[in-house]
Amino acid sequence: MDLKDIQNLIKFVAKSGASEVKLETDDIKITIKTGSEDGRGETTYIQQMPAMSQPHMQMQPQATAASQQAPPSSEAPATDSKFITIKSPIIGTFYRKPSPDKPVFIEVGDTINIGDVLCVIEAMKLFNEIESEVSGKIVKVLIDDSSPVEFDQPLFLVDPS
Repeated sequence: MDLKDIQNLIKFVAKSGASEVKLETDDIKITIKTGSEDGRGETTYIQQMPAMSQPHMQMQPQATAASQQAPPSSEAPATDSKFITIKSPIIGTFYRKPSPDKPVFIEVGDTINIGDVLCVIEAMKLFNEIESEVSGKIVKVLIDDSSPVEFDQPLFLVDPS
């Protein structure tokens, strides 16, 4: 499903008058809610499910967090090779909180499980929850809140042990 298909689906749901629509296939899960409680109109969450054969996610709105082994860098100690890097599955703006008045999703030192929401990335006014594909402990948050991110940009370091 490409971005144009998703945009057409959002328009269709908005015109239909439905308050919530969920669509789930093998590789994508979409929830579209209209008339949200905060009065700002429609809210759309799109989540790409990981394909078992893929080492990391391809670009889709609302994707789950992608993970790969972190390559050692010149500024990181060699021990970083044991950490898993969770990368941005989309281009957008990175937010650590669901809204400005809420607490952050995760802190350094928190233990996470598969499916835990780590952050939100806003892309084209859609707030995409990024979920963990690994379990472990958050070692480092690599991006500042409200910063722009690129596709495949490292977001978090996780110690899987």
